[in-house]
Amino acid sequence: MSLLSIRNVTKKYASHTALKSISFEIPQSSVFGLLGPNGAGKTSLIRIINQITGPDEGEIYFNGIRLNAGHISQMGYLPEERGLYRKMEVGEQAIYLARLKGLSRAEAISRLKMWFEKFEIAAWWRKKVDELSKGMQQKVQFIITILHQPKLLILDEPFTGFDPINANIIKEELLKIKEGGATIMLSTHRMESVEELCSHIGLIDKAKKILDGSVKEIRKQFRSNIFEVRYHGHAINLANGLWGPYELVDHKIEEDHQYAKIRIEENIPPNQLIRSLVSEVEIVSFNELAPSMNDVFIKAVNEHKATG
Repeated sequence: MSLLSIRNVTKKYASHTALKSISFEIPQSSVFGLLGPNGAGKTSLIRIINQITGPDEGEIYFNGIRLNAGHISQMGYLPEERGLYRKMEVGEQAIYLARLKGLSRAEAISRLKMWFEKFEIAAWWRKKVDELSKGMQQKVQFIITILHQPKLLILDEPFTGFDPINANIIKEELLKIKEGGATIMLSTHRMESVEELCSHIGLIDKAKKILDGSVKEIRKQFRSNIFEVRYHGHAINLANGLWGPYELVDHKIEEDHQYAKIRIEENIPPNQLIRSLVSEVEIVSFNELAPSMNDVFIKAVNEHKATG
């Protein structure tokens, strides 16, 4: 079941069309990657979901109900443009923002203390915001964003400015939040984060949707049918086993093994290639080279440019 259903959403600014008939289904308890080049329309869609602006056409449904002002309390939004009051103390500012999300002062303090201790930042409670590094400020904003336990968490480039250790801490927390039943929309240019976190993606380019679905199915759609074989034996013997619907794409020697990348034709089972090779060489490993999400992103966007 979808937590968020985006149906034929169009948004125009004067003569510029930011979104053109965009539709996505975002499943409950998923991490949905909202992807696209700069200027594709991602931020416009996020602003509409957050009801900062409205669509010119189309509708959005939240848990089966048409999106309305009452849903804001069930969302958490971390924008790309960070914004904390720089001269306020971190703790008091966090309490203030938590109360805007509907928490009592006592509940806000209780939850904030827990998160500050968990992230090992309790010593920052009475520091001014402008005393903190960019990464520290982002930690505080992340805590504020998730504090009221929203059903939908929208994160726009959440890892910018984090070192690898802290980025990994945030990723681990996001997965725990998802396991707890929340749905996460993640807008990022970091494809490694998409690989690690996202179960579903939607790709926008020039205001139009060009791809969406589960990561597993999209990888299948963009598979290249290339397999890597690590083997012992002579290259000429390997070549003898490649008569038929196979193409040697690459070959290299590393230490005591040889590696070959072999493309097979559509509808040819991999076992057939293995049978062709085992009588010629000793196979040490055999793996399909699945496309990365970066490969998928580049190919899909280039294909859209070529056709549109």
